[in-house]
Amino acid sequence: MKLFLDTAHIPSIEKWVATELLDGITTNPSNLSKEGGNPTEIVRKICQLLPDGDISVEVTETDPQRVYEQALRIAALADNVIVKVPGASQYYETIARLADEGVPMNITLVFSVAQSIFMSKLGVCYISPFVGRLDDSGVDGIGVVADIRTALDNYGYETEILAASIRSVEKFEQAVIAGADCVTLPVEIFEQAMAHPLIKPGMEKFAADWKKLNITQFP
Repeated sequence: MKLFLDTAHIPSIEKWVATELLDGITTNPSNLSKEGGNPTEIVRKICQLLPDGDISVEVTETDPQRVYEQALRIAALADNVIVKVPGASQYYETIARLADEGVPMNITLVFSVAQSIFMSKLGVCYISPFVGRLDDSGVDGIGVVADIRTALDNYGYETEILAASIRSVEKFEQAVIAGADCVTLPVEIFEQAMAHPLIKPGMEKFAADWKKLNITQFP
């Protein structure tokens, strides 16, 4: 599966790219606004840091024609940019037009099997079901991810499921088990997923047992 960080924070991306665990970055207007500075330059820097990864960059226009024009400009920023477009009905024709022109897209704000089927029929690269926001609305977000997996598999669609709005390690693991092709994680959840309370005592036990041998060099 693919693992993405959901951030525009350059130092965090630089830190975790070194692990070779990351397959891409997802950004949005909210996390770009947190960084300040020139968002275009931030996006270009992220693309350079992970040249073989997919970097999702969201449109900020709202008028469908302006969304189309902005999507083309965003796609031209780098070869590894994936344009994020909200899965709202007023953009369906725009999404179809962009797909026909070969613009790679990640459709964000996906909340249903129906949306997922529509977007998969248009041939987009990714759809991003929002697990946390579904949970907030009283719907089982992970259950929706699992249902989308079943629906896409039933008809052989190649669009990848990118589980988003992941707010805990538990939800991350559940999304993996539910069959998401990709998961995007906030940095803090990514870091929490690396930790476990049993690791430290286990290491301490190994170290204590080794000291009993009084060996100064090994091997």
